[in-house]
Amino acid sequence: MVALITAIALPFPAIQSVSALSKIFLLAAEPTADEAPLVLAGVLLSLIVVYLSAKIGGEFCVRINLPSVLGELVGGVVVGVSALNLLVFPGGETTAANSLIIQFLQMTAGLSPESALGVFQAESEVISVLSEIGVIILLFEIGLESDLKELLRVGPQAAAVAVVGVVVPFVAGTVGLIGLFGVPAIPAIFAGAALTATSIGITAKVLAEIQRLSSAEGQIIIGAAVLDDVLGIIVLAVVASLAKTGEIEVSNVIYLIVSAAVFLVGSILLGRLLSPYFVALVNRLQTRGQLLISALIFTFTLAYIGDVIHLEAILGAFAAGLILAETEKRSELEEQVLPIADMLVPIFFVVVGARTDVSVLNPINPDNREGLIIAAFLMVVAFFGKLVTGLAVFGKPNINRLAIGVGMIPRGEVGLVFVAVGSATGVLSKSLEAAIIVMVILTTFVAPALLRVVFKDDPQELSVIASVETDAVPDLGQTNAVKAELDPKQN
Repeated sequence: MVALITAIALPFPAIQSVSALSKIFLLAAEPTADEAPLVLAGVLLSLIVVYLSAKIGGEFCVRINLPSVLGELVGGVVVGVSALNLLVFPGGETTAANSLIIQFLQMTAGLSPESALGVFQAESEVISVLSEIGVIILLFEIGLESDLKELLRVGPQAAAVAVVGVVVPFVAGTVGLIGLFGVPAIPAIFAGAALTATSIGITAKVLAEIQRLSSAEGQIIIGAAVLDDVLGIIVLAVVASLAKTGEIEVSNVIYLIVSAAVFLVGSILLGRLLSPYFVALVNRLQTRGQLLISALIFTFTLAYIGDVIHLEAILGAFAAGLILAETEKRSELEEQVLPIADMLVPIFFVVVGARTDVSVLNPINPDNREGLIIAAFLMVVAFFGKLVTGLAVFGKPNINRLAIGVGMIPRGEVGLVFVAVGSATGVLSKSLEAAIIVMVILTTFVAPALLRVVFKDDPQELSVIASVETDAVPDLGQTNAVKAELDPKQN
């Protein structure tokens, strides 16, 4: 995400100067060798906070039949800038003095006030990087659990869902903001573009938890979310260019479209050709972790390529998972990657929650009221603009269209990227920026619960549960017959 913001922001001279100043600031605040152990101490304290909040929140939600990812997000909000200030990150008015972890280090580890800023910057950067690695591992795991043949089979439906999920909320949001609220054209276009995003990480995690990832609905949602991510990056580049010059740079748009197509199609085709060699290499290795480490090397390579060509690293990780899922090592690799995912993925969701400032939802503050009114409109567009995507599915009369629409609703960290770029360019007013943040918060937190509800009474799911329960009850007559065949002494 940081790379995406940087890539989009590069053409803006004002942002370049801000970036240069921030680099100088970070270098000035860089901790010395004597302070490095305190950075480690800060990271360890942060991880304690992350894991405790993830576990407590996740366990609570599971016990009331909600997705654990929702608990991790709420746990992040509780320990983040909205409440306890245990896990906070530089930016805006947030400084080292706001971090309770830094204050705790000052009381217990002898951290001086002069060194606090450098330790705070370094500790926050480490947690942010771990969060990004966590979402890379999550998308790799989702790719492993997906079926490439099924994704290709539902490709046309996924493409239709993705296009409708971008066009409808974008047009409705932009026209509505201009017509109903008198918002100028460029800020309205930027806010409309923020409505197009879909957080593949949040939806995929919920689908995996309710064991619907491999269903037809799940595969359409995942395929559409991947395409939606690519389309969202292109839309972001277009509106950022529009905000800068008042006109669209066609060459930049063409570059993004071509690079996205070449990367996704090329990596999968080339990966399928090379996967037999990958298996042969792994079989010849004799050191511990030969499969997992080789798979991570492959995943990080594709993630790196996706990042440097101004797409997203998570797209490369997802492609790597799809490719390796086609090999004979799939089941073994799924089992081995689970502990890594359990360790890193919660960091991502807690950090998303911790970065979310829910104070913009407070109607008592007069500064929030205009934003909340606009947010109410954006919420309607955000929900219905994605719910209608289920109607775009063709050729599948018995599919759960409502579930597909709900699965496309969460904006998550992707929506926050739009806010960050819009804020950096100065194109968004305070009220419009607050409205987008409210929309992102509510779609992120409500959609996971709704996704479980819309799948709850799915006839297909009920039939699967019934068959599992039937299979789980042994036939005593058959069991005794098998035992008799296996043990001749009983005859």
